Amino acid sequence: MKAKITVNNAFAVSKVDPRVYGSFLEHMGRAVYSGIYEPGHDTADGKGFREDVKALVKELGTPIIRYPGGNFLSGYNWEDGIGPVAKRPKRLDLAWKTVETNEVGLHEFIEWCREVGSDVNMAINLGTRGVDAARNIVEYCNHPGGSYWSDLRRENGAEEPFKIKTWCLGNEMDGPWQIGHKTAEEYGRLACEAAKVMKWVDPDIELVVCGSSHAGMSTFAQWEATVLEHTYEHVDYLSLHSYYGNQKNDVKNYLAKSVGMDRFIKSVVAICDYIKAKKKSDKVMNLSFDEWNIWYHSHEKDSKNEPWQQSPPILEDIYNFEDALLLGCLLITLLKNSDRVKIACLAQLVNVIAPIMTEKGGAAWRQATFYPFMQAAKFGHGTVLRHNLESPTYDCDEFKEVPYVESVVIHNEAQNELVVFAVNRSLDEKLDLEVELQGMASKAVTEFTEISGHDVKQINSKDACPIAPKAADSAKIVGGGLTATLLPLSWNTIRIAL
Repeated sequence: MKAKITVNNAFAVSKVDPRVYGSFLEHMGRAVYSGIYEPGHDTADGKGFREDVKALVKELGTPIIRYPGGNFLSGYNWEDGIGPVAKRPKRLDLAWKTVETNEVGLHEFIEWCREVGSDVNMAINLGTRGVDAARNIVEYCNHPGGSYWSDLRRENGAEEPFKIKTWCLGNEMDGPWQIGHKTAEEYGRLACEAAKVMKWVDPDIELVVCGSSHAGMSTFAQWEATVLEHTYEHVDYLSLHSYYGNQKNDVKNYLAKSVGMDRFIKSVVAICDYIKAKKKSDKVMNLSFDEWNIWYHSHEKDSKNEPWQQSPPILEDIYNFEDALLLGCLLITLLKNSDRVKIACLAQLVNVIAPIMTEKGGAAWRQATFYPFMQAAKFGHGTVLRHNLESPTYDCDEFKEVPYVESVVIHNEAQNELVVFAVNRSLDEKLDLEVELQGMASKAVTEFTEISGHDVKQINSKDACPIAPKAADSAKIVGGGLTATLLPLSWNTIRIAL
């Protein structure tokens, strides 16, 4: 097969916001306890955080982490996680039917984020809490001093404000499973009032308002429109959530699910622009895809968990090679929509549907999905270029005319290079790719790596991580453009010096 991409550096989609490579840590399962935090572990630092996990998080390169939930958020009192640890209450977490010890709270998490090089995307509880708690936590975190909550932060050991810039107004409030579930009218009014007081405390923060929990919700589209009617002038982003799985064990259909993600994004953009027109506003509403990932492997096991345990194993999907390929396709889709998707959070970071896994008291390792994300976060910076793709296509159960190649081209001005991420969806045919570069003079291919050649069910484990990039040599500069051979079922990263 053959495919061709044509790009011109005069035609751009948008600059990549680094926050599109964000992640998410919720107080659920082993994400926090025996994930990032395990006192007594051989690698634990003086405060109980695992150094081996820190190293992997740094390697992954996520610049912002959403916290503390998730469904957990809607029953969480943020005050439970401040002050002396010995005096913090244990609470029943009704979202996941576990016991939360609050050993890790606000100060500990923010300090950990600083150590791994990530900012915090802080979420506030609009399930059981409201406007008063919303203004108080912003004052506690961001006000310099001289007020009750800011001085309490200083008493608790943080003289300087945390300066958290990005805040989420609740979580999945359209979902009947959510503690404090609300109608769109109820949530829209509450989110509006919370947004107002939060920005009165700190005008420099940015706010994310809840969109639908997923595109299959019966209230989808109307929920977004109603919530934005109330909040449009007070918030900066609308959230999207979506998870993907291969329950039908159909690889061709599975790898086409990024087409569905693209349609979801474009539908939500259309809703935002409708409200913009209706309000006669000059403001563009951007998107935060603050929960996305692959999630289906652990469903059966999770149904058997006993309630009211402390940090039991929940949502511990073990990812395989086909999952890594789809994750690459989803990343590419987010980048191709970088004009509107400014924040995205891979849900989650450690143990819970995560690229990093740990063994309690033992090893930490990179799941199959680790490397596509790491390479995108490391090299996918600069300006996404509009590109014309000519590719053979296929039909599958859910989608028609799916291109065999999923691709994006990014001009990294700071490095004076062009970066191509591409997935060959074909099960059995290599794909000869040509990239025509207009307005750019290419010098050399400086790196070409591929993840390929594995059985689709191959996994990484604590003992071996075969699903990792390996050097390839088929990419060449020919006549000022690029040619490369993409192997069947492969994730490819190509860097071109300009």
